[in-house]
Amino acid sequence: MISWDDFTKVDIRVGTILEVNDFPKAVNPAYQLTIDFGKDLGVMKSSAQITKIYSKNDLVGKQVVAVVNFPPKQIANFLSECLVMGVVGDNKEVVLLEPQRKVENGKRIG
Repeated sequence: MISWDDFTKVDIRVGTILEVNDFPKAVNPAYQLTIDFGKDLGVMKSSAQITKIYSKNDLVGKQVVAVVNFPPKQIANFLSECLVMGVVGDNKEVVLLEPQRKVENGKRIG
């Protein structure tokens, strides 16, 4: 069990995917995402292993939910600045978490 204070330390925000690029140097198939988290947080980058069920065209303009206060993580030649959240299925297919309706970029989940 965690406390409410523990939960509030995790900064989970909504952002809109601006750009999606292939990530050939990743060990597991992944995309490099550029995500807009609004005026306060700005644009951040993330590596996401979501290639099994999403094409690059599916993702541009999609709002996603991400943890934005982990330290940056070096993945091959790419610095991932946030963790895009999703549900991992039985076949390791990741289904992205996204708002049911469009909301302002940068809004906090909680």
